[in-house]
Amino acid sequence: MKEVIKQTLADKAWARWTALVLIASMMFFAYMFVDVMSPLKSLLEEKLHWDSAAFGTYAASEYFLNVFVFFLIFAGIILDKMGIRFTGLLSAGLMVLGACIKLIGISEWFGSTAMCSWLDSWWVSFPGSAKMASLGFMIFGCGCEMAGTTVSKAIAKWFEGKEMALAMGVEMSIARLGVFAVMWISPLISNSFDQSVVAPVAFCTALLLIGLISYSVFAIMDTRYDRQLAAEGKKNVDGSSDEEFHISDLGKIFSSKMFWLVALLCVLYYSGIFPFQRYAPNYVQETLGVSAETASRLFSVFPILAMVLTPFLGAFLDYKGKGATMLIIGAVIMTCCHLGFAFLLPAMPQVWLAVTLILVLGVSFSLVPAALWPSVPKIIDANILGSAYCLIFWIQNIGLCLVPLLIGETLDATGGYRVPMMIFASFGVLAIFFGIWLKVLNHRHNYGLEEPNVKKTPVQALEAETEAAEE
Repeated sequence: MKEVIKQTLADKAWARWTALVLIASMMFFAYMFVDVMSPLKSLLEEKLHWDSAAFGTYAASEYFLNVFVFFLIFAGIILDKMGIRFTGLLSAGLMVLGACIKLIGISEWFGSTAMCSWLDSWWVSFPGSAKMASLGFMIFGCGCEMAGTTVSKAIAKWFEGKEMALAMGVEMSIARLGVFAVMWISPLISNSFDQSVVAPVAFCTALLLIGLISYSVFAIMDTRYDRQLAAEGKKNVDGSSDEEFHISDLGKIFSSKMFWLVALLCVLYYSGIFPFQRYAPNYVQETLGVSAETASRLFSVFPILAMVLTPFLGAFLDYKGKGATMLIIGAVIMTCCHLGFAFLLPAMPQVWLAVTLILVLGVSFSLVPAALWPSVPKIIDANILGSAYCLIFWIQNIGLCLVPLLIGETLDATGGYRVPMMIFASFGVLAIFFGIWLKVLNHRHNYGLEEPNVKKTPVQALEAETEAAEE
């Protein structure tokens, strides 16, 4: 009599990919909200009387509580103690709450209230509307970063032994599509409502509510999945391992050399990407002598190519492996591109060369994220995985807060982009070093960073051994 093998929801392709779409939808709407006001800077100056300093402080407020109040660390503890359902719904709720506060802050109604006048009375260079919007953006930022780590752990749970890197790549691509979409949608909605600042923010706030509903549906699916695991004799862990999480377990993370190598590689690499994005249009404008609009259009090819390539690279990692090698190659490409921006493009200020460097940098931005995030579950125990992700995000956010300040000071001191580009390149050199160190330790201790994520069945493994023996 043949043994009947029961399938869980995660074993069914339609179910796990439906789960991915539901949680990725929340991140798609979150990324739209992050940049909804970026195309509206001039309107904010005109209607709300924000200057560039006010806008910059508002933009930085997203990271404030995560970095300086250590909210991301608490988020990791919450995730590992309470699981992906509770934490995901909490993060989505925080995003909606923060969005509503921000929406109130930029509204005409709030501008006429006594509270706004009181807020105007202190730190007078920063308008009351900007203070209220920043408060909302701080709360939203807590939910958004918590959601990012929760989604990573949820994918690791549902795609364990399957197409984990592809799934994470698809999720990242959907999120980046949100950034691309809002750059077009936000001005369109604003123009449709008589140059309104409130309308685009209200629209994206409504989308965040839809994201909350999407994650609620996923939570129902995940509850059923845990019941199936419990029926098979596995503990109902809601995204954690069979062992209960304890605060003292954080010591396992801090004492892990592999964790620090991944975290340092992460902060160095992303410090050479995201802060560069803020300055890249102006760099292209000054180097090529083109208009700001043309420069922005030229640089827009960067996230698009990364969005397209990441799922394919994730699929390669799932079936072929070589995660540590991909990290090193990605860091090498980033270093070469920034050196090209520092020396080659100023010597040959041609549009085709600028586009080529930007496109190649997009390849790097596909390689590293596709390999980085699926590697974490291989080096960290499942019961502290959420905390590990949050600590990596926290360390990354420190770099994202401080590096723009460093680049700005350097620009003021040197009057040009050569030294800032060399600083970005130096981040790449250090990332290469940590990537090589990571690969050496993986070879010594066999963490599986170079191994495929998709596990072979016993029959497939036997066939592979037979083929290898015949060769």
